Amino acid sequence: MTPRWKKRPDGSNWGDFGENDQIGRLNLLTPEKVMQAVQEVQTGTTFCLSLPLDYPGGNKMNENRHSPILRPCLRHGGVNMNYVYADRDPLSHDVLSDDLAILHLQYSTHWDGLCHVGALFDVNDDGYPIPVYYNGYKANVDVVGPQSADDCGITGTITPHSTSHAHALGIENMAATRVQGRGVMIDLRRYFGDARTVVGYDALMSVMAADGITVEPGDMLCLHTGLADLILGMQKNPDPEVILNSCAVLDGKDAALQDWLTTSNLAVIVADNYAVEDFPATLPNPCSSLLPLHNLCLFKLGIHLGELWHLTPLAEWLHAHGRHRFMLTAPPLRLPGAVASPMTPVATV
Repeated sequence: MTPRWKKRPDGSNWGDFGENDQIGRLNLLTPEKVMQAVQEVQTGTTFCLSLPLDYPGGNKMNENRHSPILRPCLRHGGVNMNYVYADRDPLSHDVLSDDLAILHLQYSTHWDGLCHVGALFDVNDDGYPIPVYYNGYKANVDVVGPQSADDCGITGTITPHSTSHAHALGIENMAATRVQGRGVMIDLRRYFGDARTVVGYDALMSVMAADGITVEPGDMLCLHTGLADLILGMQKNPDPEVILNSCAVLDGKDAALQDWLTTSNLAVIVADNYAVEDFPATLPNPCSSLLPLHNLCLFKLGIHLGELWHLTPLAEWLHAHGRHRFMLTAPPLRLPGAVASPMTPVATV
């Protein structure tokens, strides 16, 4: 029990890392786990695990998310790109460029923060469910947003009074942990190919047993499905039907899988597909969620989810060298109040 909640969801770890915890299972990325990761480095070879941030392209995959917009900044009322400073000071030989970006933070390779998905839950134990997030942080109190759609989206009017802000659970808390540890790759594509396959506990355990993979507390689980590789091949013109009917996804409704994710004490889950799990889940289900794995991980357990990572080159290298572990460094942008963040993860083998 904390000042924010009298009752926590069944199967949650709320309060286990402290009543004011905002990073969840990232608490398990201890110095000892970093040292384990360092011991996996044998060649010094590195892999960029991010898609170019203008992929998948367009907004066919999600009409609410758009590709980045790059624009030059202004300088003295003019365009600050290839700006010849000698125009202001004849003694200067400097040429300057400076720009800005408008980013939808979950458009491409990204982390989901712990205030990305919450749930209606009776935290006050009074029979009235209210919208809350991990560890009982409350919507419209700890995570706030504008009241009008006029203040949202690319064309919205942004003022200090209308900007959305996560006063708790913002992505900057994740960034401050550095997000570095031991990655463990499970190569689902090697077993299931590019066909749409919903992977439950039994199938996942079969793959892990066949490859001799173990996941220990504090490990960073990476699932290679091949979807990001297919998206790259579409060259920024994605076919939603192909994407929605291709590659492996986890069965978020599988109780045995949920139990394993809980008891394994893994730190984070990363996938190169669109939502990690099969989406949308059918209703009703035990947690009354269209995203039951998101509900378990983000809402109940504080497990950050990484989506649309580019894992294929790393997965192929690991397979060729008979390995599945590596050092993973993946901090998000330290952007206070943000719900999610793009990043450029790096694997070192």
